[in-house]
Amino acid sequence: MRKVSFPKMGPSYIAFKMMLEEFGHEPIEPPVPSKRTLSYGTTHSPEFACLPFKVLTGTYLEVLEKGADMLVSSGGVGPCRAGYYGKMHEKILNDLGYNPELVIFDPPLRAPWDFFKKTRKLKGKTSWYRTADILKRTWKKLIALDDLEIKASKVRPRQKNYGAASKALNKGFSYIEEARNAKEIEEARVEGLSLLENVKDNSEYEPIKVGLIGEIYVVLEPSVNADIEEMLGEMGVEVNRSIYLTSWTRDNTVADGEKDIKEAAKPYLDQLIGGHGQNSIGETVLYGEKGFDGVVHLAPFTCIPEIVSKSIMPKVSKDYDIPVLTLFLDEQTGKAGIKTRIEAFVDLMRKKRRKEVG
Repeated sequence: MRKVSFPKMGPSYIAFKMMLEEFGHEPIEPPVPSKRTLSYGTTHSPEFACLPFKVLTGTYLEVLEKGADMLVSSGGVGPCRAGYYGKMHEKILNDLGYNPELVIFDPPLRAPWDFFKKTRKLKGKTSWYRTADILKRTWKKLIALDDLEIKASKVRPRQKNYGAASKALNKGFSYIEEARNAKEIEEARVEGLSLLENVKDNSEYEPIKVGLIGEIYVVLEPSVNADIEEMLGEMGVEVNRSIYLTSWTRDNTVADGEKDIKEAAKPYLDQLIGGHGQNSIGETVLYGEKGFDGVVHLAPFTCIPEIVSKSIMPKVSKDYDIPVLTLFLDEQTGKAGIKTRIEAFVDLMRKKRRKEVG
C-alpha cells in the first residue's frame, strides 16, 4: 500500500481522498496551508518563486513527515513556471534527503500517452472497469462540492445571521465527505444545497456583484487568499468566481474550452502568455459586459502572466467602466491589510452604484 498525498486546493481534497482510498492507497490528507507550511516553503524554495510554489514545497515537506511516499499534482503548459514545478520540487526534496515518487499530470489532450501511463501507475492493480467507476464518482463529488460553493456565494451576502451560510456550507461538505456511491453523493449534494437554501435571508436585498479572477491556485485555496470569497460575502457582496476545479478540468483536459474568454481578451491580448493571464483579461471584459459592479483580481507575487494582465487591466477597466482591484499575494500578505483594501473597494463600488441609480 502506497502512502499518497497531494496539494490542498479548496475542498477538492474530499474527493481526491476517496479516490486514493478506492485505488487501495493510504491517503495522507494535506494540511490547511499555515504559517508552518509557509515557513518550510520559503526556507527551501528559490526567493523569487511564486506563492503557490512555496506553499506546495511546504505542503510536500509536511506530508513527507507524515510518511507520504508518493506525491500527485498537476503540471502546466505554456510560458509559465508551473510547467517546471514538478522537476524543481523533486530536486529540492532530494537535496533535503527525501525521495518520494512525484506523479505530475499534464493535460491529457497535449500528452495522452503520458497521461495514460501515470493513470496506470496511480490505479495500481485496480481494473480499468473499476477505475472508470472510481473516476466517475470522484468527478461527481467534485461537481457536488462546486455546486455547494456556488450556492453559498449567492446565499452568504443575503443571510440574516453572520456566518450562517458558511456553517451550512461546511456541514454540506461533511455530508459529501461521508458519501461513497453515486446515489449517496447525489443525496449529499441535495441535502447540502437544502441546508443553504434554508439559511434565513433578506430576499429583498440586492447585493453588489463582483467577479473574482486570477491565477487558479490563489483563487481556489482560501488559506492563501485570506478567505477573500467569504470576506466579501460577509460584507454583503455576491461573488461570482470565474473558475472552479471542475470547469477548469473540463475546459483544459477533455475539451479545448474557454474560447469565449480568449475571444473576449483578443482586442487587448491575443495570445497565450501562460498561467491565467489571458483569462484574467477576457473574464474582466465579460464581467464588464454583464454589468458587474467590479472585479477582484488575485495574483501571486512575481507571477509574470498576471503582471502582464495587470498592466493591461487599466485599459479594460476604463473601456468597460468597471473597477478592478488587483491583489498580489505572497508570504508577507496579511489578512488585515487585505480586508482594509477590500472594504475601501466595496465602498467605491457602492458609491458608483448609487451614482448610477441616482
